[in-house]
Amino acid sequence: MPAFLVEHPSAGQILVDSGLHASVAIDPRISLGRRQPRRLPVRLSAERALPAQLRDRGIDAQQIAVVVMTHLHHDHASGIAQFPNATFVVTSLEWRIACAGGDKQGYRHAHFDHPLDWRTVDYAARGTGGHGSFNRALDLFGDGSVRLLFTPGHTRGHQSVLLRLAGRDLLLTGDAVYTQRTIDEGLVPIYCADQHLYRRSLGEIQGNVASHPGDLVICGHDAEQWAQLQPVYI
Repeated sequence: MPAFLVEHPSAGQILVDSGLHASVAIDPRISLGRRQPRRLPVRLSAERALPAQLRDRGIDAQQIAVVVMTHLHHDHASGIAQFPNATFVVTSLEWRIACAGGDKQGYRHAHFDHPLDWRTVDYAARGTGGHGSFNRALDLFGDGSVRLLFTPGHTRGHQSVLLRLAGRDLLLTGDAVYTQRTIDEGLVPIYCADQHLYRRSLGEIQGNVASHPGDLVICGHDAEQWAQLQPVYI
């Protein structure tokens, strides 16, 4: 259940997803409720909680300026309250679905029902264009460094993130694809809000990989892939 720290030259320290709340290391039921840990056991050690990992890098959670949420499922949104000074960016569709949904849909209102600075992005707005193989994309800071990509299917409001590095791009798929095998073999997961949308988003990601073979792709739940990654990409 990953989260990513991005050091932007002008926007400062930003995150992609908030990870699990630190309380999960003590008792998962505090953040996730009584039922969720029984359905899908969760393990988190105190030093792996996101605020602790940030402190190890000399960063206080209060310094985080922006958190881009790929979606609001509990495993990505549990830690939202730990970043009280951040602006949270989520698709308008995901926000509406999460507010109307509940545990059966993977949402827990206590994770995102806080008086924080929420900003919604609308990929259906007039003038919204694409980027490469992606049909819908938004330039978050207007400089091409962080692009938000509309990749619905896992949830109907899911978005992925494309980061511009020095000489290549890095694609954070979120749960648009769980693993590298998903890309290689066109796999569709058991849980999927809309299989048609999922396959379309997967096709766009596969198109991006084919046209940019030198770029990096980090999948949403691929522990085998993560073991091969470097701690930092520039």
